[in-house]
Amino acid sequence: MINETIEAFFRERKEAWLKQKIKKSMDPATVQRLHEEADEKFSPEHWLPDAARRAGQMAMATHPCTFSHPSSRKNKNGNVTPIICEAPSTPDGLLRCGNVKNTQTDALGNAAALDVYKFLDLVLEDGKRVIDHIRDESPLAKKLLDIATENYEKLRDGFLAMICVSENETVTSSKIKQVYFPIARREYHLLSILTNSGIVFALKVRIDNLRYSEEAKAAREARKEGKCIEPPHYKELFDLTVVGYGGTKPQNISVLNNRYGGKAYLLSSLPPKIERRLVRFPKKDFFTESIPYRRVREILKSLDAIITTDYNNVDIRRGRKYRYEQLMDLIITQMMRVRSVSSKQYREEDSRLPQYQKIWLCDAYRKERREQERWLDDLIDHISRWILHLIESNTKRKGLKLGPAELADIRESVEASKEALR
Repeated sequence: MINETIEAFFRERKEAWLKQKIKKSMDPATVQRLHEEADEKFSPEHWLPDAARRAGQMAMATHPCTFSHPSSRKNKNGNVTPIICEAPSTPDGLLRCGNVKNTQTDALGNAAALDVYKFLDLVLEDGKRVIDHIRDESPLAKKLLDIATENYEKLRDGFLAMICVSENETVTSSKIKQVYFPIARREYHLLSILTNSGIVFALKVRIDNLRYSEEAKAAREARKEGKCIEPPHYKELFDLTVVGYGGTKPQNISVLNNRYGGKAYLLSSLPPKIERRLVRFPKKDFFTESIPYRRVREILKSLDAIITTDYNNVDIRRGRKYRYEQLMDLIITQMMRVRSVSSKQYREEDSRLPQYQKIWLCDAYRKERREQERWLDDLIDHISRWILHLIESNTKRKGLKLGPAELADIRESVEASKEALR
């Protein structure tokens, strides 16, 4: 036995051939003759020379030109050069050759030689393909190609025709889009845009596994029934686009395209939708970022009229106190709105809020908010001075400065809401 995988390949092909040939109405002698014919047809001595002759009818490629244009395979200069890219894996986060695991090498050409491609693309126990062993002239390849019906070198050259690139100038097609790529002053490369079909169908396999695996189906059914599902077991991709290659004849594009029915997925490339936030958590100061001037403008106008009046009585004092309470209601209302988004929007590394405002607004500091008092004293002092500054900045009387008595009056109203601020 040369190799279990190779033996299984010949056995499966022989069984498929016999299944097609043998009919129930045949007599035992005819069936026996067909079995003997199959043994000879799919023996290495008979099959390998024939496969080596047909190998050149197909070309392995990682970037088949037919994905760029179905009719680009041939032009007046001959066949387009098949590109086989063997890039090393570089975990730099980029989607490119070598960085996507389990990508398959594609092939294009005469579909009659598809069985030869499948044979050469067999992955053996050491992780290498049959074509890799033949190219490297490994002991297994020498043993495989050591048959009495054909010499070793002729067999090897025949199989390598599927991956060998002509030593002549690289040939492209006018049907493939070209890009001028500058490399130096007044110099450029003319590049042909090709598709790595292995990456295209690796994406399809991953999406199909995510959407149609048994685990995904069970999770989807549980979700329909309203059962609790842990996040890792249910995933879905939206806005997928299905792209077809080859129309009704996917085999005309490539082997992989035919294997996957000529259908692949395109992920959405639209820019992300930015969620409109009705409430934004402040980064530097709550009072300058979360309380817009338009919300306090009318209150300040009323306060200015009260403070700049030439007399003082109980109604003036009540009116002033009422406006302070309006400002405090506005601060507390906005405080609750900001707290409601703190768990999602607050980021410690980006915040430049004073410590007392962090304790006041952030859910992460809820314990300190309940147990400590120093932050609350700092907050009351800041609110009192903020209101004082607003009044001085928005008065019609130029140069108005309020003294300690007015600050004490404001502070008294702020302290009345002390527990509401907590």
